[in-house]
Amino acid sequence: KRYSIMFRVLIIFFILNFYSPVFSSTKEKIISKMRLINNLSFNFIQTINDKNENGKCIISYPKKIWCEYDNSNKKIIVSNGKSLVITTANTGSYYRYPLSKTPLLFLLDKEYLISKIDVLEPREIDNKYLNFTFLENNNEINVFFDKKNLMLVGWQTEDIYQNLAITFISSIKINQGINNKIFTLPRND
Repeated sequence: KRYSIMFRVLIIFFILNFYSPVFSSTKEKIISKMRLINNLSFNFIQTINDKNENGKCIISYPKKIWCEYDNSNKKIIVSNGKSLVITTANTGSYYRYPLSKTPLLFLLDKEYLISKIDVLEPREIDNKYLNFTFLENNNEINVFFDKKNLMLVGWQTEDIYQNLAITFISSIKINQGINNKIFTLPRND
């Protein structure tokens, strides 16, 4: 009887060791969730140089974003996947940048993010978040996921003016019906 119990324990031990890949790691679960996402709609709070701004955004993979800020300038940011335009309704200002010159190039590329997450180990922060940090074209990019539901909750980069930009996202909706016309770049008339 004693050998029978030890034999069972050994069998269970070997089964768990050989079949542990069946149980996905946290990193693999994040990647699996990301693969299912075609677009994200969310509210955001962005902090740059101790100044907070908020608004709403839609990201459509690959590399498209539309954001509207809830500020007096009514700032809008749009990327069509190649260029990024920042406009403000109040001042009429219009700035156009190649997307490749901004860290958004990497944040808006789901396959790129997945490839980075796949080779990195997450760092736990405050027992609430998982953080992946990578360096690309002299841009340090930090991406944060909720530890419980493994959803993207924000990122930290330097903006086009070398200011530290921290973006926290909330009220996330996945794969909503969206009008792709919102990613058409506004014109500077």
